[in-house]
Amino acid sequence: SNNGLLIFSNLAAFQSLHIVMLGLDSAGKTTVLYRLKFNEFVNTVPTIGFNTERIRLGGAGASRGISCHFWDVGGQEKLRPLWKPYSRCTDGIVYVVDSVDTERLEEARTELHKITRFAENQGTPLLVIANKQDLPRALDVGEIERQLALAELSPSTPYHVQPACAIIGEGLDEGMDKLYEMIVKRRKSLKQKKKKQ
Repeated sequence: SNNGLLIFSNLAAFQSLHIVMLGLDSAGKTTVLYRLKFNEFVNTVPTIGFNTERIRLGGAGASRGISCHFWDVGGQEKLRPLWKPYSRCTDGIVYVVDSVDTERLEEARTELHKITRFAENQGTPLLVIANKQDLPRALDVGEIERQLALAELSPSTPYHVQPACAIIGEGLDEGMDKLYEMIVKRRKSLKQKKKKQ
């Protein structure tokens, strides 16, 4: 119910959600980060290490006004060992995929499954951003879902695939709304489990 969401957003005003942004190099993670932060296109260079930003989400949906602390971690192979410590105990994972780069989708799938398998990440809501949807030959959401083998993720991991174009910001607000709703739902069920114990 929306009422539940409203009560939750009042609580959330006092704390930031911790969101980690992962994906192969040049998938568009940093472009997504600055598009969410400044609502404009920022020319980026490959991330060595990580970028971090506190962002109050815009958009018109459920996540509007929610404060998030984003960690955008470099996607080059030598940086991927950082993914594990950065994703530990996070509220949500945003996984950015280049929808045109079909050659690397298998690699993207392998890395995604690796990160969602960690015990600490069991059940962590996952937003897959199918980026670069504006380009010809971009795979559609169903195909991205199939190639990333999302159906094989742990049943406890809720996910949503969002078609997007980070350069103009299309799809990002909707994606964040979905991620936020999954986070709220998960928190509620964790609370209920605690009550039962």
